[in-house]
Amino acid sequence: MLSGVAIDQLAERLRKSRGIAAKADIAAVAAALELSGDQAIPVGDDCAAIADGDGYLLFAIEGFMNEFVAADPWFAGWCGAMVNISDVAAMGGRPTAIVNAIWSDGADNAAPILAGLKAAAKAFGVPVIGGHTNVRSTQSQFAVAILGRARRLLTSFDARRGDKLVAAIDLRGRYREPFANWEAATDAPPERLRGDIAILPSLAESGLVCAAKDISQGGIVGTAAMLAECSQVALALDLDAIPIPDGVPLERWLQTFPSFGYLLSVKPEHIDEALARFRQRGIAAASVGDVMAGTTVDIRAGSDRATVWDFARQPLIGCGPSRPPVQRSVA
Repeated sequence: MLSGVAIDQLAERLRKSRGIAAKADIAAVAAALELSGDQAIPVGDDCAAIADGDGYLLFAIEGFMNEFVAADPWFAGWCGAMVNISDVAAMGGRPTAIVNAIWSDGADNAAPILAGLKAAAKAFGVPVIGGHTNVRSTQSQFAVAILGRARRLLTSFDARRGDKLVAAIDLRGRYREPFANWEAATDAPPERLRGDIAILPSLAESGLVCAAKDISQGGIVGTAAMLAECSQVALALDLDAIPIPDGVPLERWLQTFPSFGYLLSVKPEHIDEALARFRQRGIAAASVGDVMAGTTVDIRAGSDRATVWDFARQPLIGCGPSRPPVQRSVA
């Protein structure tokens, strides 16, 4: 159990962590491009969602840190597919196709990146259909984009006061040292990977969940903050309830980027069914906090509580709606 002083110190370290700082960088870009949650296609979700016929076209892109690509090129390639597929799933969608952009100093340096991308695309059953290539660069750089479709959306804008916050994370893995990646996919059977990803669109289409977010480089707390900012709500996370692998320090886990990890805002009457969908597939899932009115993202342990972020003082990604929150339909 954390003491009051310890939880205050933890909140301060999380607020200053590299993962959350990277998310805060989004605000300057959003302002420069005049992007917000008020647009016809709101910015702040895991994917852009464009109404199309009886559903939505989903579009997302991920770029990778140069140091990560240089240190673990095969896994960087794998992540190019995996994290984009996860973003599509977080929106309640199913992936359609992938394109990539790669720069490298020679074809030999590009080879392991492309091998990892190909392996993940085959494992998840999502084709790579093209991209951009430059093997005459001075260093390796890598980005991947994806298309998908959703019949019914999960968004970052629809968490509502009174909901419960659910964390669903595949703990069957290990750290891919020295980075903060919890690697739980490269050794998994392809049929399991595809079935696990399908949980999210099934939850969306059954109406059990309306708001969700992929746990990204900001970790559990940073991802919760992005969800809260877009939905204009407060969140309180119960540290003792968060699923965590045996032997992993809590502070490191709160900043971890898992291969399979989602935060979902769920009405209390749907909690049991939503948790069961994940647990039936061996994925750890738990109710880990409350969605409330307010402007803060808090962590709590027992009677001790501390604020990690307060949107009344400073935006995080700067993409939340500027107007008061309203009920939005995602049917």
